[in-house]
Amino acid sequence: MKLHTHEWGTGDRLALLVHGIMSDHRTWRTVGPALAGRGYRVIAVDLRGHGASPRGEGATPADRYGPERLAEDLVDTLPAGADLAVGHSLGGLALLRAVDRLRPARAVYSDPAWCFAQPDLFDPVVFTHFRQATREQIAVLSPRWAAADVDVEVATLALWDPDSALGLADYYATAALPGTPAVPSLVQLPDRSFLTGPEDAERLRGAGYELRTVAGAGHTIHRDDLAGFLASLDGWL
Repeated sequence: MKLHTHEWGTGDRLALLVHGIMSDHRTWRTVGPALAGRGYRVIAVDLRGHGASPRGEGATPADRYGPERLAEDLVDTLPAGADLAVGHSLGGLALLRAVDRLRPARAVYSDPAWCFAQPDLFDPVVFTHFRQATREQIAVLSPRWAAADVDVEVATLALWDPDSALGLADYYATAALPGTPAVPSLVQLPDRSFLTGPEDAERLRGAGYELRTVAGAGHTIHRDDLAGFLASLDGWL
């Protein structure tokens, strides 16, 4: 499936951005221009079932939105051989599944949704309820976000297909951490990740990933602390 994309910049280097669940390319509204200012042409996608991209097709939510479908879309849409690819949350899972085919020079996984530190925390039905969240509720849940980011979240939720959460249930029932990275890879974490626990972090280091933590940030690091997000990518941009 060809995905909707949005671009910033005209630089000689290429960066790819892949958002998390319930969002779309607008989550990168400050990151895209920041990377463009560092000499990149930046391409951000809307995953299937998100933003302006098509909805998934198939008999079940897993058929429409399983991780491999998300990865195939990235390969169908994005150029191979980019200088940098960044995936946040679900975008980190999609990027992981596509990275051996996209072959970016460097990959950054921002609090990636590869598995849950406590597996019982993932309830796809609970995720679908977020579609009804009000602006006020989003602001309370994300106190460090700018008002514009809260507005974007309201807008992206209205376009999101909740079946994309239901389609991940089978995957997370047996999810496991990845092995050796296919390209040089950084895992960026908040202070307390509900996805990657301390033991998981050590296993990822042992597999060859570099890990860095952004102090004080929550799950959506780039919206909580843009300066901290960019600083933690020192040497990777």
